[in-house]
Amino acid sequence: MAEFLLNAFKLTGWQISGLLGIFFILGYLLSKTQEWTQKKYARAVGWRGLLWTAWLGTPFHEFSHYFFAKFFRHKINRFRLFAPNEATGELGQVDHSFNRFSLYQRVGNFFIGASPMIFGATILFLLAYLILPNGQEIFSILGKTRWSFADLADAAKNTLTVLFVFENISRWDFWLFMYLSFCIASHLAPSRADRRGMWSGLLYIVLTLLVVNLAALLFKIDATLYIMKIKGYIGIFTGIFLYALMISIIHFILAYVGLGIIKKLFSHPER
Repeated sequence: MAEFLLNAFKLTGWQISGLLGIFFILGYLLSKTQEWTQKKYARAVGWRGLLWTAWLGTPFHEFSHYFFAKFFRHKINRFRLFAPNEATGELGQVDHSFNRFSLYQRVGNFFIGASPMIFGATILFLLAYLILPNGQEIFSILGKTRWSFADLADAAKNTLTVLFVFENISRWDFWLFMYLSFCIASHLAPSRADRRGMWSGLLYIVLTLLVVNLAALLFKIDATLYIMKIKGYIGIFTGIFLYALMISIIHFILAYVGLGIIKKLFSHPER
């Protein structure tokens, strides 16, 4: 009996890491890059410096919460697309509640919390696809991305090479595209409250998979074979999240250098 339960737990852990592991890694890196970028703005020009990107990024962030909350049939108690408040640090808000006896709504907490990353990364990708002359080439590279770190590194290198070709950087709309991308990338990582909701939803995803694996082992069915087929359908998101991370890192580097120069130009030595 103990070995039976241990096998079920092992299968569940392997399935979760196989399906979501790379997303947790990229999501963490996105979150840290966003945090560093926002701190740089706040230190250089004050809290209001965040509004330079928040005016566009925050509405996308909050709308993604709203969309997924409605999809998972949560009750929307309060919804504000963009309402910056320096005292609280909030830029927008979606307050929602759910039926605690509904597995569907509890599982939905994971997707509601992760929705800014899912929605924001998709918008970033669409901007490249629709605006850039070679957007389809970027799509082709990202669409072939696999889950190994070597493949991710190759995809990142090839994407950057295609993105910063002369044909692009010589066009005015490329720089508009970059600014819009920075706005989205600066506000797509889940907040601390979002992450709390994600973990609570993930718990019920794990429990559901555990029950499935217990039943599959009992009836000698290879549930992993069917569950991991999902990986093929969501593989494109690996490339999209990688692209979002690259845009975020570029934004951080430019903000670090540019804001540092601005701060030096406008700072006065003490007399």
